[in-house]
This record gives sequence, C-alpha cells and structure tokens, in this order.
Amino acid sequence: MSDKFFYKGRQDARQHHTAHGGFKTKASQKAGSRKYPLTLVVTSEARRQEIEAQVAAANLHADITVDTQAGAVESIAELTVLLNKGTTVTTTKLPSRNDPCSCGSGVKFKKCCG
Repeated sequence: MSDKFFYKGRQDARQHHTAHGGFKTKASQKAGSRKYPLTLVVTSEARRQEIEAQVAAANLHADITVDTQAGAVESIAELTVLLNKGTTVTTTKLPSRNDPCSCGSGVKFKKCCG
C-alpha cells in the first residue's frame, strides 16, 4: 500500500528560476564601472566639464559625448539615477517593557520611562 492517500496526477519537475524571464542572471554588469561605463550625451563643452566633475566625485566611469547640433537633447538619465539612489534606512529598536531603561536608572522600562 502506498503512503499517498489521494492521487493528484503527475507532478512536473520544478523549472529553474532563470528559465523564466524577469530575473537578472548577469548581476555583475554594474553600470558606471570600468567594464560597463555610462553613456552620456551633453550639448556643450562647459556642460561636459560639469558632468565629468560629478562622475569623478561619485567614483564612476562614463563615456561623455558632446552633441552640438541644433535641437540636440541632453541624455544624462543614467547618471542621475545612480546619483539619486536612496540609502538604507535604519531605525532604532524601541525597548520592550521588561528591558532596562535607556536613561540609565537600572529600573525596568515599564516602571521608569514607559
């Protein structure tokens, strides 16, 4: 006798998670690195120097080209994304009722400041 009580049909083998789309399998392609530099387009030489200073301050690598044609559009979106990246937010843990009080009295938090 089998230890299965109910037959659910044939169970397929699990697919590997990278077989489906949506996962970055080549996570080592870091934008702004020496191997994968940012591709930026600016409209003037003065703006190029400003952008080079920002790239150097952020320790990134970029290929900056100057496009002086009429109606040229500046393309520095890759740089702004990396510069405006959010930082990790950490919060301090509030003491529970039975922890020693943080004021240094030696009494439990519930009897002192809580």
